[in-house]
Amino acid sequence: MTASIIGTVVTADGVLEGHRIDYDATGVITAIVPAPDGKLDDELIILPGLADIHNHGGAGESFPTSGIEGCVTAARHHRAHGSTTLLASTVSMREEVLLPQLSLLSELASDGEITGIHAEGPFVNSCRCGAQDPAAIIGGDPELFAKMIKASRGFLRSMTFAPETPHARKLVDMCAEHNVVVSLGHTDADFELTMDMIRYAEQCGAVVTATHLFNAMPPIHHRAPGPAAAFISAAARSLAHVELIADGVHLNDHTVSMVLDSVGSENVTFVSDAMGAAGKADGDYILGALAVTVIDGVARLSTEDGSQGAIAGGTSRVIDQVRRQVAAGHSVVDVVRASTSGHRLLGLNDRGDIAVGKKANFVVCRNDFDVVAVYENGQKLDF
Repeated sequence: MTASIIGTVVTADGVLEGHRIDYDATGVITAIVPAPDGKLDDELIILPGLADIHNHGGAGESFPTSGIEGCVTAARHHRAHGSTTLLASTVSMREEVLLPQLSLLSELASDGEITGIHAEGPFVNSCRCGAQDPAAIIGGDPELFAKMIKASRGFLRSMTFAPETPHARKLVDMCAEHNVVVSLGHTDADFELTMDMIRYAEQCGAVVTATHLFNAMPPIHHRAPGPAAAFISAAARSLAHVELIADGVHLNDHTVSMVLDSVGSENVTFVSDAMGAAGKADGDYILGALAVTVIDGVARLSTEDGSQGAIAGGTSRVIDQVRRQVAAGHSVVDVVRASTSGHRLLGLNDRGDIAVGKKANFVVCRNDFDVVAVYENGQKLDF
């Protein structure tokens, strides 16, 4: 049995106006052809399913701390907004808290609620902790990392650590062995050390990303370029991908444009870095062990004196960043490339584009990128 959907189709190669996508009962695309006259809904835009490889929660729930039901709620919130590939992110936590939560999240991955797990910390630099709990940050510990891999039951897909953490090369070796993305961030390293670690990871066959570029690292200075410049230089050579939180809060839109122009959309990965407030109203929330206050959609660490704390994750979904960056003047093709490149990083080459032979994962939107429907494997999500 073949089903179909009609609209303006956005692919990795361009925009196909007035086309029909056919897909079979196994959820695989079988044909993309011009739509019959009179059958086109001019307002419908069909995007490939988006990928969010850095996400701490949403809909009032938090992947680092919620139970099974809460984590399912968070995952389904983002999937219903188009992120059909989703990594659930933890934060820096003590071993006795982290390992059971990784095990819990592996159950969600086994059930297909999430694609896998991203561990952000605890092997990061406390001087660039951002919204990571400084009390839970430790130096690189290969024995603990082995326990994390075991607790995740093969679903740990990305690991954030600082290039300068002890035993960093051993961590890279383990990432390469277990098919875990090396995501470097929360770092105070200089250009040279960062680039050395990127090159070492490449030699080991590991995929490298920069964890939320520019955030939780020194700014670029013309006499001290630092890790951000190293990541951009590496991405321009396709040695690394750079995560961007393109929400207008973590990064100015002109900064997003500069990076896209410098490294190309194929080497950029838009991520939400969402926390529990995504999809919810302003108020008080928890991220890991830390209290967070959201005002005007901006999440910051709560402070006793009411002063402005560090940015503490995002409240957007990836589709919100698509809308924002298209409105900022970027082509929808470039924006969609940056919103689907996570599939390639994870080796999920059967999805991430609308093409014959790919999975029928679609985000159906109106012209303003408001989501009308989401399909996974040809099945319309009903949550």
